[in-house]
Amino acid sequence: MDFLSLFFTDFIKQLQSPTLAFLIGGMIIAALGSELVIPDAVCSIIVFMLLTKIGLTGGIAIRNSNLTEVLLPALFSVITGIVIVFIARFTLAKLPKVKTVDAIATGGLFGAVSGSTMAAALTLLEEQKIPFEAWAGALYPFMDIPALVTAIVIANIYINKKKRKEASDSAMQESFSKQPVAAGDYPSTRQEYLSQQKNPGDNKVKIWPIIEESLRGPALSAMLLGLALGLFARPESVYKSFYDPAFRGLLSILMLVMGMEAWSRVGELRKVAQWYVVYSAIAPFIHGLIAFGLGMIAHYATGFSMGGVVVLAIIAASSSDISGPPTLRAGIPSANPSAYIGASTAVGTPIAIGFCIPFFIGLAQAIGG
Repeated sequence: MDFLSLFFTDFIKQLQSPTLAFLIGGMIIAALGSELVIPDAVCSIIVFMLLTKIGLTGGIAIRNSNLTEVLLPALFSVITGIVIVFIARFTLAKLPKVKTVDAIATGGLFGAVSGSTMAAALTLLEEQKIPFEAWAGALYPFMDIPALVTAIVIANIYINKKKRKEASDSAMQESFSKQPVAAGDYPSTRQEYLSQQKNPGDNKVKIWPIIEESLRGPALSAMLLGLALGLFARPESVYKSFYDPAFRGLLSILMLVMGMEAWSRVGELRKVAQWYVVYSAIAPFIHGLIAFGLGMIAHYATGFSMGGVVVLAIIAASSSDISGPPTLRAGIPSANPSAYIGASTAVGTPIAIGFCIPFFIGLAQAIGG
């Protein structure tokens, strides 16, 4: 009962907070046919400032903290990002009318991190005066990059394997039907035939270009820039006078934009299997619970705060809305963007912000007392 009461109390507070209110407001005005448009350039500036601020916070905190405290949560972030992709590969991909490549791309997007969702979680934790490590936001790239790399590698391995199988089957059929051969001259099995073809290593996926593409993305670039400045410079004055005061106002505008975007993406989900809706509604909680469990191990092992555990759970529950889509478009061009972007933006992000944040805060408070 304590957990339920805390959850519903936090959920009501979240509904009243600017973060979710602006998100819902954006969805409502989009549904009513509003012609309000916030230019992409403005959104890009807002995202840059928000993630730079989070990076600065993390960099300053890491500079002033013991690095050993960061290692275990960072390791668990990497593990979580990779595991989420495999969950999609062996669950969503097995459902009716779901293409394997689309499912893997969806897993990659859900394994990657939403900077806006993380910013919303950090803001609510501060509003409720729940302590957390200032460097917790710096866990972003440790989950984001491994998830995107894993998804692209697994998808390309699957695609190359499928192409080799189709090519070998076609070549074998053509050879048997058109070329007379002496007994014993032709390979008797497809495995023997494949052994005579080009080296399978020629189709290996190169990992570094994927990492490089992720690092060049606007979200991670801003985040890592802030992190580096916080670590190696002394940006406290500009941080306190500019980035910190503007953070909440800018976040509210971004939530409004995301609400309108979420509504516009609902139609895209109608073009793909309904299982994407089910997955994107349930997956954020499952992913978050996995990260929450790992975070609790770090809590008992190294003193990782309960607020930090919540941050880890929320970034796992989130799905990338900025850097992930273009990275996956480039890395898995055969995947259907309507599937993975629609699932993330139309369902996954509202679920993560509106339900997962209060859920995991309530869970942490119930456990931590």
